[in-house]
Amino acid sequence: MSHNHKSQKFGLVFSLSIILNTLYVIVEFFYGMRVDSSALIADAWHNASDVFSLILAWIAYKLTLIPANNRFTYGYQKTTILVSFLNGAIIIIAAFFIAWEAIQKLNSANEIPGELIIYVSIIGLFINTGTALLFWNSQKNDLNMREAFLHMAADAGVTLAVLCGGLSIKFLDLEWIDPLLSILIVIVIIYSSWGLLKESLYLLIDAVPKHLDLEKIKFEVLNFDGVLAVKSIHIWALSTTQTTASMILQVNPGTSDVSVKEISGRLTEKFKLQKTTIELQYED
Repeated sequence: MSHNHKSQKFGLVFSLSIILNTLYVIVEFFYGMRVDSSALIADAWHNASDVFSLILAWIAYKLTLIPANNRFTYGYQKTTILVSFLNGAIIIIAAFFIAWEAIQKLNSANEIPGELIIYVSIIGLFINTGTALLFWNSQKNDLNMREAFLHMAADAGVTLAVLCGGLSIKFLDLEWIDPLLSILIVIVIIYSSWGLLKESLYLLIDAVPKHLDLEKIKFEVLNFDGVLAVKSIHIWALSTTQTTASMILQVNPGTSDVSVKEISGRLTEKFKLQKTTIELQYED
C-alpha cells in the first residue's frame, strides 16, 4: 500500500468514525437530559470523549507526515504517543465525574421511560460496532489505532449494557438500575483506558516497548560471528508504530565479517526495529 493511499484510507476511517459518533453523541445527550437518564448521559460522555480522542489521534497522525527538520530531527512522530497519553488521561478524569453524578442519583432514582433508552441504545450499538470494525485491520500495528478500536469496542459493550438496562426498566420497573449502570460504565472506562495510559507514559519517557525483550535482542546480536559483547544498548519508540535502537558492539579485531547492515537487517526482520544505529569497537 502506498503512503498516500494509506493516508487517504486512515483519513476516511477517522472522518467517518468522527461524524457517526458525533451525531450519536448529540442524540444521546439530548434524550439523556430530556428524561434525566444517568446511563444515557454517562454513555454520551463516554462517546464524546472517544470522539475527542479520534480527533486528537487523527491530528497526531497528520503531524507524523511532516518531514523532519533542523529543529525536530525525528520529525513529529512522537506526538502520536503524547496524544495517546492525553486521550487516556482525559477519559479517566471524565469517568470520575460520571461516577460522582451517578452516586448522587442512586438514592433518588427518577421514573425513566425504558422504551426510549432501548431505541437510543440500539442506534448506538450499530454505530459503535460499525466504527470498531472500521479500525479492525489498522489496530494491529498502531497504538493509536488500537486505542481507537478498543474504545469503540468498549463503547459497543457499554451500549449493550445500557440497552439491557432499558429493557429492565421497561419490563421490570427497575429504575435504580439506571445510575447503577453509570457506575458500571465508569469501571469499564477506567479498565479499558488504564493499560494504554500506562504504556503511553512509558513510551513518553523512552522505556523499551512492552512487545520487545531486551535480552532476546542481545542474544540475537551475540549469535553473529565476531561479536563478543553488547556493551551498550538503547531501545525507544519514535511513535506508536516505529521503534529504534542504538548499540555499541565489542567485536574481535581478527574478524572482518561483522556486517552492520546484516545485523540491522536481522533486527528489523525479527523485532521490527525500523532504525538501528550500530557502533563497532574492536577489542585491544
